[in-house]
Amino acid sequence: MIRRLGYFLLLLHPNPESRYWEIDALRGVAVVTMVLYHLVFDLTLFHLVQTDVYGGWWGGLARLTATLFIVLVGVSLALSRARSRRQTDGWKLYGRYVARGLKLIGWGMVVTLVTWLYTGRLVILFGILHCIGAATILAYPFLRSRWGTLAVAVGVIALDHLVPRLPVSHPALQLLGLQPLAMPQMDYFPLIPWFGIVLLGVLAGQLLYPGGVPRLDLPNLAKRAGARELIWLGRHSLIIYLLHQPCLIAILTAIGFLIQAQ
Repeated sequence: MIRRLGYFLLLLHPNPESRYWEIDALRGVAVVTMVLYHLVFDLTLFHLVQTDVYGGWWGGLARLTATLFIVLVGVSLALSRARSRRQTDGWKLYGRYVARGLKLIGWGMVVTLVTWLYTGRLVILFGILHCIGAATILAYPFLRSRWGTLAVAVGVIALDHLVPRLPVSHPALQLLGLQPLAMPQMDYFPLIPWFGIVLLGVLAGQLLYPGGVPRLDLPNLAKRAGARELIWLGRHSLIIYLLHQPCLIAILTAIGFLIQAQ
């Protein structure tokens, strides 16, 4: 029962043996850099260290981590469709993407609620989970055509240089990249340009895994030390994403109390 619930909530994968180790390992790398960045972010939040977490090296690491996560979303979507179309296609298959996307958006809303309760402000309205969920639903029409996917990806990314300059008055337009200046966000991943990054991942999946089969004959390192741990992290990335910040904040809060007690 618990395992079935984990599958339904996307916290567990029903067929881990069918997954490609290299994709999970890369996602594991992103998990490691995500936790590292958020540790430094929280240390600055608690005034335990002083550094610029929005720019410089740390800002670059944050953007690189997010880009890796989101590109791998596109790769996984391309792989999923290539494999699933052997059993079904059309609206029935699209329904699976819609269901998965809505669940991810639901988890994003959980993050929104928790951060609102913790900070007292709506600092996450369209974060990375909202973005991935929406992109999972929107990407389906682009999972067939390579050139069409590339054209739309380039167009969406190019719009990023124009859209933020347009005046907006409604915060709901934030999901497109139209962010009101009075609503700063801690975790902001609008569809422009990030949906374009997802589509680049879709294109990469189509090129590297045509028909769901790897084009490159990579050696299997799944059981090697280091790779094995990264694969485990990659296969549990959602639950780690949901839990790592509360755990880090709880640990740093406890450390703060200990320091004050001395």
